This record gives sequence, structure tokens and C-alpha cells, in this order.
Amino acid sequence: MMDIVRSVADLRGRVAGWRRAGLRVGLVPTMGALHRGHLSLVAAAREWGADRVVASVFVNPTQFGPNEDFARYPRQEEQDAALLEGAGCALLFSPTVAAMYPDGFATTVTVSGVADGLCGTVRPGHFAGVATVVTKLLLQALPDVAVFGEKDYQQLAVIRRFVRDLDIPVAVLGAPTLREADGLAMSSRNAYMTAEQRAVAPTLQRVLQLVADGLRAGGAASVLCAQATASLLAAGFGPVDYVEIRDADTLAPVETLDRPVRILAAARLGATRLIDNIGVSPSAG
Repeated sequence: MMDIVRSVADLRGRVAGWRRAGLRVGLVPTMGALHRGHLSLVAAAREWGADRVVASVFVNPTQFGPNEDFARYPRQEEQDAALLEGAGCALLFSPTVAAMYPDGFATTVTVSGVADGLCGTVRPGHFAGVATVVTKLLLQALPDVAVFGEKDYQQLAVIRRFVRDLDIPVAVLGAPTLREADGLAMSSRNAYMTAEQRAVAPTLQRVLQLVADGLRAGGAASVLCAQATASLLAAGFGPVDYVEIRDADTLAPVETLDRPVRILAAARLGATRLIDNIGVSPSAG
């Protein structure tokens, strides 16, 4: 049976016991409201070689802006726990806000470069909140591997950057985005959409695929991104926060397909903010 712990001391005690037994530990940080995409991260940790997987469920207040959806973000611990147990998770770490940010907490982890632009511009302070809470989770659990979804590609780049910079001894694994049958990237926030909005939502992924086709045909990034933005607005999205093409490693802007890139987009559909990305590489020939 999967156990639930709420204190750092209990988490560390359980992990220490596994360590003494020579077991490798995986960590899957989440904010709950789990779907198959999250469960694929547990599977990825096990495929990597983790003998025991810890999942955290913590809706982190420091990564939400003042007008964002912290208060209404779905919280369903009992359902999440059942899903995690079924996926083979060994332990659920579900701390309170007070346990993560006790009175007097005064430290923030900030990352430059990969955190700039894209969601870093649209959601100021977001990646400082992400970097701080993930740093804490990595130091609390001390896993051998931590797994994050590629849907939040800029977030993954931020985490990889500070793990390298701070010499945190963990392998950071990016797991492919899981999609619905119509191509929509799985997200806990998809539940916010009306039926009409849900029917429009897969347009985001289709537009990114058109940008990828244009890049492969030799098109310029600036032109392709402008066309993609216009297509999203015409489909009913708005505002479109960005459609951009970036270096897959550094997230520096690129204009042509002369290296592996990521096409990244964020746009609102009603009250729901959707993000997605796809990777494109130059042909071998």
C-alpha cells in the first residue's frame, strides 16, 4: 500500500530507509489534479531504474501571480492518491503550505537566461516560484532521478539549469507530452474549458505542426510565427501570449531550422491559458 507523508522529516526517514537497502529513488513533483500525463512520469522514473518512486502533490502558491488561479486550482488528494498507487508509486508527499514555507521563510531561487521571455515575461515571478519549490523538493527527497513533463518545456529548461548551476546530485529526466486523441496536450487546467472551447483547443497543436512544416520547407521563423498567431486568433483564441521558435537547449531565439528547435506557444481560450510545444530537428541529409 502507498503511504502518505506530510512532513519533511517523515519523507526523509522513508527515503533513508530505502537508501540503506540499496534502492534507487525517483521523484515526480506535481500540483495534483492528476491525469495520465502525470502517471506517465511515474512510469518514466521506474523505466529509468528507480526502485521506489515518490510523488509530491503541492499547489505551490509562490508560482501563481496575483490574478491567477491559485484559489480555484483543483485539489483532489484522495483521487490523486488512488491514481498514484495504481501507477506503482511508493510514497505520496503532500505537505501543507506552512510546512514548505514556515514563518520567516526568506529565500528565493532565481534563474536567468532560460527563464527570460516566453512565460517568464507573461508570468513575472513564476519561474522563481517554480525554481524555489523544486529546489526544496529535491533537497527534501534527495532522489536519484526527478521526472518532469516536456509540455512545460521552459520550466524543464529552468530546472535543468539550476540543477547544473547548484550541483544538485540528481538526474533530471524530461518525459514526452501525452496528448488526447485529438492532439490536445493533457493538462489539469483543461477541465476549466467549456465543451465549445474544448472543441477548439486542439487547433493549438495543429497550428504548431504547420509551423514545423514551414520550418522544414525553409520558412523564416518570424513569418511563420506571425501566421500562426493570426490563425489562433481566427480560431477563437485570444490573447495569444506568444508563438516562438527557440533553440532546444538554450531557448535562444532562432530564425531558421539550422539546429534542433522547439516551437512554443501560449494562448488563452476563454478563461483557460493553454501552453504547448513541439520539437523539430534539421533533416539528416
